[in-house]
Amino acid sequence: MVRESTAEIFVPAGADLAEGPAWNQSAGCLVWVDILGRKVHLTEADGSARASFPFDRHVGAALPAADGTYLVVRRDGFVTLDPRTGAVTPVLDVLADRPDLRFNDAKADPRGRAFAGTMPYSDGDGTGALYRLDAGPAATEVFGPAGLSNGLGWSPDGRTMYFIDTPADTVHAFDYDLDTGKLGARRVLVEVHHPDGMCVDDDGCLWVALYGGSAVHRYTPDGRLDAVIRLPVTNVTCCAFGPGGRLYITTAINGIDVADQPLAGSLFVAEPGVTGPFATPWRPV
Repeated sequence: MVRESTAEIFVPAGADLAEGPAWNQSAGCLVWVDILGRKVHLTEADGSARASFPFDRHVGAALPAADGTYLVVRRDGFVTLDPRTGAVTPVLDVLADRPDLRFNDAKADPRGRAFAGTMPYSDGDGTGALYRLDAGPAATEVFGPAGLSNGLGWSPDGRTMYFIDTPADTVHAFDYDLDTGKLGARRVLVEVHHPDGMCVDDDGCLWVALYGGSAVHRYTPDGRLDAVIRLPVTNVTCCAFGPGGRLYITTAINGIDVADQPLAGSLFVAEPGVTGPFATPWRPV
């Protein structure tokens, strides 16, 4: 039997495209981005704003880092952001000569390696890819082509990596070598219309946001639909666990008439009855 529940409003943000929520345990706050609004936001546990940092280009994700900064994945590559000073430091340009592409979702694996995927600005281009940020620094392509690189996650034992290709309506599962960061055999775990961002709970189940689907789905490790969280907005983009088993959920306006959906682009919160890991801090290799 599929369990159903609803989410409550957390932050009425009105973001064009809120994405990439991650609970930063050391800083005690939620970090998330407005991709099209070109901002990184830090939000307190009570929903109040701690800080916002504007950028001059699209921002796909902001990963907490072990040194107290954030690894920010901008349109064309990687920078670090120091929230204490606002200083932005270049790390690596990857797409400087590809204005047709931008970086999208990103996440650190259980050892702190950063992975980030790209997507084309033109629908149906199929030129996206998934990269691992390696020493050098260097961006190593680990999977491609992809229509639109999106949600990432790892099983609790770190031996399986999950990856979403949105236009393919597919959640992939890869065998994963936690010691080397290399991907192995790939299989299709779930086929569902327009999956977006995702996270994995402590039971090893996947929570997948459905863009255009007004919901977050929970899938068991064998791909069975187990639970559904309903939201009052259409474009649900990503989710992440915080303290107390709270599941933070981002959404987007991005073409929605806010007269019909005044809460579009807000952050929501649910209590699904399970817990999940906080964001693993990025550790430069």
